[in-house]
Amino acid sequence: MNPAKVVRSEVKQLTDLPNIGKACAADLHLLGIETPVQLLGKNPYDMYQTLCDKTGQKHDPCMLDVFISITRFMAGDDPKPWWFYTEERKQTLLIS
Repeated sequence: MNPAKVVRSEVKQLTDLPNIGKACAADLHLLGIETPVQLLGKNPYDMYQTLCDKTGQKHDPCMLDVFISITRFMAGDDPKPWWFYTEERKQTLLIS
């Protein structure tokens, strides 16, 4: 869903989350995540690596930005577009 349209109190299913449509929801299902609350405490970097491992392919790093956006949102941050986290991801991966 477009982050500008997200209403926290109405987030019930994965596609209610910022930046999540049907395709991303399917990726989350592959990770065993069926509801938004299951994102609480998840590490987006681990989620991304697990998705790559499960599918046998390296996904676009922007998917990691999406995972950061939804885990942060579920932790209480305001909904932001996935590209808000691109620079953070790049800096974090340089340090790792």
